[in-house]
Amino acid sequence: MATPLVASSTSTIPSSTATTGQIKVEFSGGLELLFANQRSVTLPLPLPTTTSTSTLATPPTVGDLVTYLVNTAMVDPRKELFVVDGAVRPGILVLINEADWELEGEEEYQLCDGDTVLFVSTLHGG
Repeated sequence: MATPLVASSTSTIPSSTATTGQIKVEFSGGLELLFANQRSVTLPLPLPTTTSTSTLATPPTVGDLVTYLVNTAMVDPRKELFVVDGAVRPGILVLINEADWELEGEEEYQLCDGDTVLFVSTLHGG
């Protein structure tokens, strides 16, 4: 079961590992509903070691971030609304520092201190 994030507009998830920086993760277009109605979360770098394939010598990637979010931060049990086969679901735009993640290497982009990753759902009912 996912650990709910602290209910606030911006929260910090503590880590038991030493941090070398922080990233900001934002949710929009309804995705915030999957993450305890939070639009913004600050996470330490390196990410907590629950699911990351990175080592301290290798910065975590956006793929590591997605896995971490699904396994740790997502409170909605319908994981398929965010990921399909371990990848971000089609119809969800991912921006890294305001640039399309396709220009940055998608899941392989290595996260750096101060990065902002925005997930925007374009999937809407009607």
